[in-house]
Amino acid sequence: MDAPNTRILPYNKHNIAEAAGLIAAGLCVAVPTETVYGLAADATDGAAVAGVYAAKGRPSFNPLIVHVLDIAAAKKLAAFDARAEALAAAFWPGPLTLVLPLKPSSGIASLVTAGLETIAIRVPAHRAMRALLEACGKPLAAPSANASGTISPTRVEHVAHSLDGRIALIIDDGPTRQGIESTIVREVFGMTRILRHGPITGAQVLAALSTGKRRVDRFDTGADAPSAVEAPGQLASHYAPRKPLRIDAPHPAEDEWMIGFGPTAGDDTLSASGDLSEAAARLFDLLHRADASDLPKIAVAPVPSDGIGEAINDRLRRAAHPAEPLH
Repeated sequence: MDAPNTRILPYNKHNIAEAAGLIAAGLCVAVPTETVYGLAADATDGAAVAGVYAAKGRPSFNPLIVHVLDIAAAKKLAAFDARAEALAAAFWPGPLTLVLPLKPSSGIASLVTAGLETIAIRVPAHRAMRALLEACGKPLAAPSANASGTISPTRVEHVAHSLDGRIALIIDDGPTRQGIESTIVREVFGMTRILRHGPITGAQVLAALSTGKRRVDRFDTGADAPSAVEAPGQLASHYAPRKPLRIDAPHPAEDEWMIGFGPTAGDDTLSASGDLSEAAARLFDLLHRADASDLPKIAVAPVPSDGIGEAINDRLRRAAHPAEPLH
């Protein structure tokens, strides 16, 4: 049965210890990362992970990202090649998730990987998630702290609106800095594939891998879903508001709440100056505000696909994609 309400506590050492105690008891708690708020549970406890799926209403074929404190902890769970080590050295702690072969000795609950032979893993940079990892002493499965398929949470009120009564506790440490989920990269057969665009761009991945000697095969994360889910965030319909969303809109219709960018004004704007980093940080917050407006539809101005703009457009395409029923 759902709890009557979810407690919200500020980030401090005492409250992190309380959150760790709840996780040790098999529950899940929401905590900020540098990207979005995550819903954390012990990744070695199948029942606890099932609680994450239940709280989110998440389809069980969609795997979860596992968070660990450092690369040494990551190597206990996954097999690293030289390319993966180069990416970890360049971007960890930070908003990069690596999809790597799962070690049989990892102890990770099978629900976390959704039956795949790989694990999605990252080392976060945010103080709250790092403090929780240290207090728990366990790898933590932590997808975004929102109902599955809805707009990702970048503020504590977003989490509360989506999951109040479904989870025990939210740790509040203010709005997230990046505002968009981690870049996901897979290392397979000596190739590097970008499975989800994020704060770390394809050009940065290429640079870290020494482009003169290595090849990167980029995966198209447009509106079409992959034939099989390889990592979190690959469903065609994802990050979606309740209202219909129109993208690349030069101006709004009368019944649309307009989210502007650059010279295209609106009811809100991602960035009046055309700053893509600012736009990424504001994206989900403005989608939440548009979803709560008194207009029945949402329109978003065109956003260039340069750099992190590619990740912004990926999220917008998925948010605009009509949801399909789960079987």
